[in-house]
Amino acid sequence: MDSAIKLDRLAKSFGSGDTYIEVIQEATFEIKKGELVALIAPSGAGKTTLLMMIGCVLDPTKGKIWLGEDQVYDDKWLTNEKRKIRREKIGFIFQAHYLIPFLNVLENVILLPQLNKVDEKITKEKAMELLKYFGIEDKAYEMPSNLSGGQNQRVAIARALANNPEIILADEPTAALDMKRSVDVVKLLKKIALEQDVAIIMVTHDERLLPLCDRVLTIKDKKVYNLSVKEFMNNGSV
Repeated sequence: MDSAIKLDRLAKSFGSGDTYIEVIQEATFEIKKGELVALIAPSGAGKTTLLMMIGCVLDPTKGKIWLGEDQVYDDKWLTNEKRKIRREKIGFIFQAHYLIPFLNVLENVILLPQLNKVDEKITKEKAMELLKYFGIEDKAYEMPSNLSGGQNQRVAIARALANNPEIILADEPTAALDMKRSVDVVKLLKKIALEQDVAIIMVTHDERLLPLCDRVLTIKDKKVYNLSVKEFMNNGSV
């Protein structure tokens, strides 16, 4: 498997003097294409901070980031096109689906490729393939308000895949769902990782979902640990 995400001593701090606080200390790990990796840690430990640095949304303090074969950060951003990287390489999924309420399902899914100026016919064909893949092609012209929570989350996942990303960053995508729907979503993410050759980092608080993942990242005392699921479950953490 090819590398999708690689960090070397990535760190993040905020403030200075009396207000200085370290959030992440020298995170070093690698995630391959086809892997579903859980990120689990207590609230306030820095999970979203780590995710947003990988997603080129938040500036690190120091360290290195590679996305695929491209190094994008080396104590400073090596590109002025972070927005382009986010649009072309990364799909984001959040706890709330954030579908645009006045657009139908198909229009929500094709929005990002259209912004990337992909041909409209190709965009629609890809979107319908994704909706069929998720079993909701019959909802293509429905408004989000007419769908269930689980269906809306499937649309949000389809939207995240519409630009053929190499990486998906999912920030608690199952938090608003019951256990059965949560398991369904994580199984779907695992299927996507394998079949679409995508690397997925999924933030979760629910340890019951971890056996569905390939590995676990956890944060303790500002340090990021890369563990097997068995290691994490046996130790309860690190």
